[in-house]
Amino acid sequence: VTEFVLLGFPGCQEMQSFLFSVFFGVYVFATVGNGTIVCAVSLDKRLHTPMYILLGNFAFLEIWYITSTVPSMLGNFLSKTKTVSFVGCLMQFYFFTSLGTTETYFLCIMAYDRYLAICRPLHYSTVMTTRLCCILISLCWLFGFLSYAVSAVHLSQLPFCGPNIINHFVCDMDQLMALSCAPAPFAEITFYSLSTFIIVLTLLYILSSYTLLLRAVLRVPSATGRRKAFSTCGSHLTVVCLFFGALLAMYVSPTAENPAAMQKIMTLFYSVVTPFLNPLIYSLRNKEMKAALKKVLRIE
Repeated sequence: VTEFVLLGFPGCQEMQSFLFSVFFGVYVFATVGNGTIVCAVSLDKRLHTPMYILLGNFAFLEIWYITSTVPSMLGNFLSKTKTVSFVGCLMQFYFFTSLGTTETYFLCIMAYDRYLAICRPLHYSTVMTTRLCCILISLCWLFGFLSYAVSAVHLSQLPFCGPNIINHFVCDMDQLMALSCAPAPFAEITFYSLSTFIIVLTLLYILSSYTLLLRAVLRVPSATGRRKAFSTCGSHLTVVCLFFGALLAMYVSPTAENPAAMQKIMTLFYSVVTPFLNPLIYSLRNKEMKAALKKVLRIE
């Protein structure tokens, strides 16, 4: 096998053209919106704090995350053959899984930042320094791209002798393992064990952080203080719910009747919808970000 066929989303040519228009609009909005956040954080000195440095890097990550799936999906809508090269499929698998893993690490670091800001406010500036923030960001990118390097190498060495049809819009482990001519239990166990470990561990850490955070907020005597505390972490918690909710739904929802369709929807939700909603979530819920965006966009 030198190429794979990505079936993507079914439908006639008119439906394919309609889906192309929809996802093209989603992609443009997501890249421009997240790019605007990156520019706002970079250009506005008031946002040169750990919280907004993390947010700017997270928005930068979201641009690349949605780019790992949507451009190939757009080409698939207009293509009659719907083929992708063997190397291109493996590269998409590696970048898609690595960027998604990096996002889980980023959400953990952002939860830690909010925990320090609310539960340890007097120590926040001394603990969460710009230097530590940059180190944590670098570690997120490093471990995100190292996590599945071994799995990608194992996958590239498997024999594929046909068929070559993938009923998905992205090259993922499930479909590629199903098309392999030879069983690879070590590669499969390694990948799924690592995926489960990363998802469960990061989610448990985030939930633990917010449990402690919630206890601290409920001790605040004034309602105004509680609202202010919740407003600083509400955007992050919304993104966590959207991203991890889709990941968990892939594993716990009933998919026996139409597993391929359900898998496409869930993958679409956490890989496309979350980056699309990210600019709206952070710009609508944060006054400082609104002011910075107005400055960048020259809106009085």
